[in-house]
Amino acid sequence: MTDTTHDVIGIGNAIVDVIARIEDDVLADQDIPKGAMMLVERERSGAIYGSLGETTERSGGSVANTMAALGALGRRSAYIGKVRDDDFGAVFGHDIRAAGVSFDAPAATAGEATGRCMVMVTPDAERTMATYLGVAVDLGPDDVDAGAVAGSGILYLEGYLWDKPAAKDAFRRAMHVAHEAGRKVALSLSDSFCVDRHRESFREIVAGQIDILLANEGELLSLYETEDLDAALDAVAKDVQVAAITRGAEGAVVVSGGERVMVPAYPVETLVDTTGAGDLFAAGFLNGMATGRSPETCGRMGCAAANVVIQVLGARCSEALTARFEAEGWA
Repeated sequence: MTDTTHDVIGIGNAIVDVIARIEDDVLADQDIPKGAMMLVERERSGAIYGSLGETTERSGGSVANTMAALGALGRRSAYIGKVRDDDFGAVFGHDIRAAGVSFDAPAATAGEATGRCMVMVTPDAERTMATYLGVAVDLGPDDVDAGAVAGSGILYLEGYLWDKPAAKDAFRRAMHVAHEAGRKVALSLSDSFCVDRHRESFREIVAGQIDILLANEGELLSLYETEDLDAALDAVAKDVQVAAITRGAEGAVVVSGGERVMVPAYPVETLVDTTGAGDLFAAGFLNGMATGRSPETCGRMGCAAANVVIQVLGARCSEALTARFEAEGWA
């Protein structure tokens, strides 16, 4: 894109992913339902952390994962999120900058600790997550760098931000700045429970202020309160310019200008960990949007990126991702 400082800027909950391979008995010992995605307080998070043994710690959070992948693909990406001046905050800042993402927000000197998510992967590749949000949820409108948002071709937001009043205000301010500058606004619905909590306001935002919507099938059905995918796709086509809906092993469907494109999933050789599949689909898709590709190619890029990440541990796969895009002729 021309006349921009960044291709894509993302705003989200800044979380450090603490990734561990575990046996099922660890979940039983910690009384954690397998496959759960649960919020925990700091003390509980510490207890779970202590039970994990060897871990890998990386900057995470949905939008941060997407920005890191975009950086690996050569896009000029930036991120806005809130961390504390603690060890996990240092991990987050160092790691996301090392991924080629601009992250200039100063660490908070008071309040809760940096957020972290215990990502526990069992031998069957299923992930169980226990998240302490920490200071991430204190993100507010003053944390939004208006100049960076106005200078970015696409603003990418996560639905999770709508859970807290201050973050909601930051969300609104960022959308206003982006649209005033003539930029596109993209939104991830985040998860079905998030949609359930905020359906009415999400419907209003999607119809009035979102240009690009990313969601999985369950989230889209929840948004429009239907079990009929065709009906939901017809509805979203009226609300946004472009929508990309993931369907797991069935790939994705991209809706643009009243037309639908079905994009098949890539075959999986070895399923290792589904962490970050949606985040990497978003990275591939937004990479296509930022480089002026067709809706079908954007969808193929998203499916390719998701395919790469589920065959590694965690949500970061820079070398494998760039290799796949080079092989596809997209570099």
